Amino acid sequence: MSSLGTLEELPAGYVDGLTAHNLVPLWPSLRKALPHGIPFRRTQPMLWRYADVRPRLLQAGELTPIEKAERRVLVLANPGLGLENMQATPSIYIGLQLILPRETAPNHRHSPSAVRFVIEGEGGFTIVDGEKLPMEPGDLILTPGLLWHEHRHEGSGPVIWLDALDLPTVFAQEASYALEGPAQTPRNQPDHSQTHYRRAGLLPYRALSGPRAAYPLLRFPWTEVRESLQALAEVTGVDEMVHLAYVNPQTGLECLPVLGFSAIMLRAAETAKPPQRSASAVLHVVEGEIEAQIDGVTLKAGAHDTIAVPTHAKLSIANGSARTPAFLFQVDDAPMQRKLGFYEVFN
Repeated sequence: MSSLGTLEELPAGYVDGLTAHNLVPLWPSLRKALPHGIPFRRTQPMLWRYADVRPRLLQAGELTPIEKAERRVLVLANPGLGLENMQATPSIYIGLQLILPRETAPNHRHSPSAVRFVIEGEGGFTIVDGEKLPMEPGDLILTPGLLWHEHRHEGSGPVIWLDALDLPTVFAQEASYALEGPAQTPRNQPDHSQTHYRRAGLLPYRALSGPRAAYPLLRFPWTEVRESLQALAEVTGVDEMVHLAYVNPQTGLECLPVLGFSAIMLRAAETAKPPQRSASAVLHVVEGEIEAQIDGVTLKAGAHDTIAVPTHAKLSIANGSARTPAFLFQVDDAPMQRKLGFYEVFN
């Protein structure tokens, strides 16, 4: 393989002329943009321990009232990408958000799409376009881009959840912005997870002939997801991973356009080796203790800890218990990569 020419080999006057006309020669930097074999990656395998984040998040509740914060969040920033860029992976933003009793995180909408995965607390809820969505531990709540949403707390004690957004992707397109709006009045009926979409394979009849809703289901209760994982585990071979995707119930496709969401169960003493993929991911431990091997880096995580997995990484996840299962919530950017045509699975 021949070596490429360097910038230093070019006459200084020629380079100065290019610079004066806002031109750059490609060939000296071609391998930075198109390296052979594996992409250039700055993302580090990373672990954020809930025991480190939680007390600092509660302290933020003492230091900054919700009126001055709008959203009281500590961002899980990957040092390889620069803390100031607020990225867990190049396309995934992760933050832990706190709301205290009788607080309201005010109504707004923004171009990035978001989800909430509830970690702890009772009495919190989100209102998305008038639909009141209870926040119980383990619940996944969608806040699609440009939909109005606000958070409230009618219970006692802190409510904490994990935010996952496609903010880095939208921001890179110079398309990220937010608008404020008046408080919403929630509709006087349960959310659709309790009424319209109680079981997979069943839809409101009118959905067969009417227009398909872009986001018909906004809340996925953890109690049902956990039961589904346990049922699937009973019929899944020992060499297969117990893995369920969160999807739009009317289309069977991913819930949101850029990021994908799924739940994993590791049976007692099980070690799962997902295929190497072009997608980056974030793993959040819901229950149990795991040991993740990411490109040779060992990270041990417990309940509510969060791990960043770079693109093209070799990954294995081991359940640290020989008696009880472990459960994980996964965020990845596979939907975006599929749409853009470069998603790959290598083994």
